[in-house]
Amino acid sequence: MSSQVSGRARAVVSGAGRPEYSFGIVLVLILLTLGFQVAAPEEEWARFLILTMHGLVLLTAMLAARAHRALIGVALVAVATALVVAGLALVGPGEVDEVPAAVVNMLFIGVTPVIVARGLIREIREERTVTIRTMFGVLCIYLLVGVFFAFIYAVIDAETANEFFPRVAPASTSDFLYFSFTTLTTTGYGDLVTVNELGRSMAVLEALIGQIYLVTVVALIVSNMRAPRRDS
Repeated sequence: MSSQVSGRARAVVSGAGRPEYSFGIVLVLILLTLGFQVAAPEEEWARFLILTMHGLVLLTAMLAARAHRALIGVALVAVATALVVAGLALVGPGEVDEVPAAVVNMLFIGVTPVIVARGLIREIREERTVTIRTMFGVLCIYLLVGVFFAFIYAVIDAETANEFFPRVAPASTSDFLYFSFTTLTTTGYGDLVTVNELGRSMAVLEALIGQIYLVTVVALIVSNMRAPRRDS
């Protein structure tokens, strides 16, 4: 009897603040942010909202991954500071600079997969199984990689003399996202190509990451996915 009670207690502690679809919520937020980025116009208010949404994704991922409270506090301060600065720039001069906004978004997006990965590793060690929550987390990381490289391409385009896409000038956020995800998935339609040497190097790196991630991490997670353990 006592062993059953202790087993339930361990299950409650290990699952505290960690609903079955916690990373599913993060995945939905990422998809909504992606959809907005593709459809949003190239205007200042849209950049502010994109920054807000990526900050929200970061904070939600930290909660889902059960990050340390101090780390969540630091992230909250960083997101709030970025939004205040961007908001003042939007209200004052009426301009949210493209490059600084892209760099801040890169920082938010770059940290989020690390947080998600640490949370997934902790959960697998505790539960000793792979669940639907794990799969959602793995998919979050995959999508964030594509968004991260899209911002890298945008910064390269803004900081180099030549156009990133010779056939498209100027390139939009949706162009960079489209190029990034066709590269990540190695689809390569060929309608958007870059002649920028740094851009080509980043595209090769992204394609390698995308393929290796799919055939190793995603395949391993899906093949080992089990229903979550339930104590009787």
